[in-house]
Amino acid sequence: MTTPRLQPEQGLAVGGCLPASPSSRDTRFLRAAPHIPAAPGASPWRELQALRNKHVWLTLGIGAIGFGGMFCVFSYIKPTLTEVAGLPLAQVPLVLALFGSGMVAGNLVGARLADRSLMRTIGGLLLWAVVVLGGFSLAAQHVATAAAGTFLIGTIVAIGPALQIRLMDVAGEAQTLAAALNHSAFNLANALGAWLGGVAISAGLGWTSTGWVGALLAIAGFGVFGLAVRAERMSGRRNAAPLRAH
Repeated sequence: MTTPRLQPEQGLAVGGCLPASPSSRDTRFLRAAPHIPAAPGASPWRELQALRNKHVWLTLGIGAIGFGGMFCVFSYIKPTLTEVAGLPLAQVPLVLALFGSGMVAGNLVGARLADRSLMRTIGGLLLWAVVVLGGFSLAAQHVATAAAGTFLIGTIVAIGPALQIRLMDVAGEAQTLAAALNHSAFNLANALGAWLGGVAISAGLGWTSTGWVGALLAIAGFGVFGLAVRAERMSGRRNAAPLRAH
C-alpha cells in the first residue's frame, strides 16, 4: 500500500483557497468585537522602555536559561525512550501523553503556588527542575521509571506562569512587550536546550546525557534567579532610604 502524496499542482490549488476563508472570518470577528480604546499614553516607545529595566532582563534570563533544561531532554525524548529504555516505538505516543499530562498538572499547581509566593515558587521550581532532569538520566534505563520521569519533566512547565506574572509585575506600563518577550525567552530556551543536548550527544556522552546538561541549565537559571533576588532587594533598599530620611 503506497502512501498518498500531494502533487505540486494540488498544493497550489489548495493553497489558493486558504486566504479567502480566514479573511472573511476575520472580517466577521472585527465587526462583532467590541471597540476598546487604547490606554492613555500608550505608544511603542513606552513599551520599549521595559528594555531599560534590569528586572525585566533578569526575569527573561531565568526563562531563557533555566527553562532550557526541559527542552534539552524533550528534544531527544523519543530516541532516549526507544534506545535506552527499550520502549517499543508504537508506545512512544503513550509516554508523550504522560508528558502532556505533566504539563497540565504543572500549570495548575504552579499557578496556585505563584499566587501564594511568587519568587519562592520560581526558585523552588528551578531546584525541582535540577532534581527531575538529573534524575531522568538515571531513570531512563527502564521503561516504567522513564515514563514516570517523562511525566515529571512535563511539570517543569509550571515555571511559565510564574515568570509571566513576574514580568507583568516588573514591566510597569510595558505589559504588551513583556508578554511578547516572555515567549521569546522560551523560544531561546528551546533553541539553547536542544543545541546543548545535541552537542553532548555528538560528543559521545549518550542519550541520557541530556538530563545532566538540562540540570546544569537549571542550575545556571537558578544563578540568574539569585541575581534577580539581589537586584530586587537592592532596589527596595534604595526606595526605602528616602522614607527613612524623612
